[in-house]
Amino acid sequence: MANINTWRGLGVALVTPFTENNAIDYDELGRLIDYVIEGGVDYLVVLGSTGEADLLSLEEKRAVLDYVIKHNAGRKPIMAGCFGWNNTKVLCDYIKSFDFSGIDAILSSCPAYIKPTQEGLYQHYMAMADVCPVPIMLYNVPGRTVSNMAWDTTTRLCESLDKFIGIKEASADMIKASHIIYNRSRPDFVVTSGDDETALPMMGAGGDGVISVIANVYPRQMKALVDAALAEDIATAKHYNRLLYPMHRHLYAEGNPTGIKAALKQKGIGNGKLRLPLLAMSSESEVKLVEVMKSIT
Repeated sequence: MANINTWRGLGVALVTPFTENNAIDYDELGRLIDYVIEGGVDYLVVLGSTGEADLLSLEEKRAVLDYVIKHNAGRKPIMAGCFGWNNTKVLCDYIKSFDFSGIDAILSSCPAYIKPTQEGLYQHYMAMADVCPVPIMLYNVPGRTVSNMAWDTTTRLCESLDKFIGIKEASADMIKASHIIYNRSRPDFVVTSGDDETALPMMGAGGDGVISVIANVYPRQMKALVDAALAEDIATAKHYNRLLYPMHRHLYAEGNPTGIKAALKQKGIGNGKLRLPLLAMSSESEVKLVEVMKSIT
């Protein structure tokens, strides 16, 4: 059984591989799960934005979750990321009807597009927590949602309910992250980076890890970075950060998960395909990505 300490360290935001005819490729998904577990990740995050969750049907989301639960076979805790919704009532009804067997926590992004107030965000999450049977990781990703949760809304939720186990802070705002870290009312409220580029500085400020995209391809190196940073071995953490850092601009040159799927293809996992309106990486960008990958060991 997972506990709050489970969510410190390295989580990996798994991609969802597709076949040439755009069906879910479960064989490649299984290979990816084995690869990241062998690489040392601490937990699996399934059906986030990196997993193209918004491009899967409800039936496909359930099938992917069931497959990951079965293939994982209890090796690592599982956080399900398919719980971001604009309509609070619809989300609560969905949660009430959902089978949470095998899922240790959920990741829930702020409502997108509708631009709620901070009080609206607070009440949205409180209503959700009232019906959710498993722990909730908050997720602030304004670059995708255009809904930016203020640091004091995060700490208010932390203080309100133990069910909120932490936040994936993906605003790339280190001042905001520091405010959350130093004003959280519970030391077991996890503040984890939602961006690989801010993982080291956030842990340096007292954060608890990262939910990583790059760990799909480089789990061993990212695990070494995170473990060193949490142990305050700054020299080792900086070494791995320098090693991986040139990848970032190439991974996101054409959006996420375009770059990480192209990088996985170079590792022999998957074919790089995405679902429309997302496209596979252009050949020009892929050449640059491959060149950078040659320097990472």
